[in-house]
Amino acid sequence: MSGHSKWSTIKRKKGANDAKRGKLFTKIIRELTISARNGGDETANPQLRAAVQNAKAANMPQATIDRAIRRGTGDEPGAVYEAGVYEGYGPGGVAVMVETLTDNKNRTVAELRHVFSKHNGNLAENGSVAWMFEQRGVIEVEKNGMEEEDLMLAVMDAGAEDLHDSEGIFEVISPVAGFDQVKKALDDNEIAFSQASLAWLPQNMLEVQGKEIEQIIRLLEDLEDLDDVQKVFSNFDIQEEDLQRMTA
Repeated sequence: MSGHSKWSTIKRKKGANDAKRGKLFTKIIRELTISARNGGDETANPQLRAAVQNAKAANMPQATIDRAIRRGTGDEPGAVYEAGVYEGYGPGGVAVMVETLTDNKNRTVAELRHVFSKHNGNLAENGSVAWMFEQRGVIEVEKNGMEEEDLMLAVMDAGAEDLHDSEGIFEVISPVAGFDQVKKALDDNEIAFSQASLAWLPQNMLEVQGKEIEQIIRLLEDLEDLDDVQKVFSNFDIQEEDLQRMTA
């Protein structure tokens, strides 16, 4: 299996401004609310535990985290969100997977279709793209003096499948069934991680060149700017010199 597409690297290098940070908080709050439906106790709810970890990594205030959890458990009123996964194609035939959390599916579909069309892509039927991806757990560990060999020893016995060196962080890849076991191994070895979530990883990459690079980047950015969109995954790939130009 291939690793993350270049999209995750581009996002990380570009960083996030205050407006993006506000949108990130909105997405994390929804993730916390959905996760808390299975119980508000982090020790008994691995999905919630990962969502809380991501919220803290984004420096979300504890009061905001607690309020989102209470909404999920029904102890505080709020919108009811439903998860969805949508598939589409971008410029050059690039495959795109979009995860959403929404309180209005009709609005979400209309917004997705508009963004895809705007950028010379199209929203596709279920199953037309998903076969190109496999769902895996992805845990980001910041380097900060961490030796790759030490990290590998800590996670491989716990069931991790792969380890990628990616621009200042290590990405630990695990099967979905072993995701929590790998996170526990990191905790047991006192190795901090900044993000942990399930991701759709492309099995094969599709190289994009010329003007299509800018087009696919704009498509992915506009998709992620939608309030109902949680995560976007793609199988696009570009040459290293184009990557450096995009993130300069």
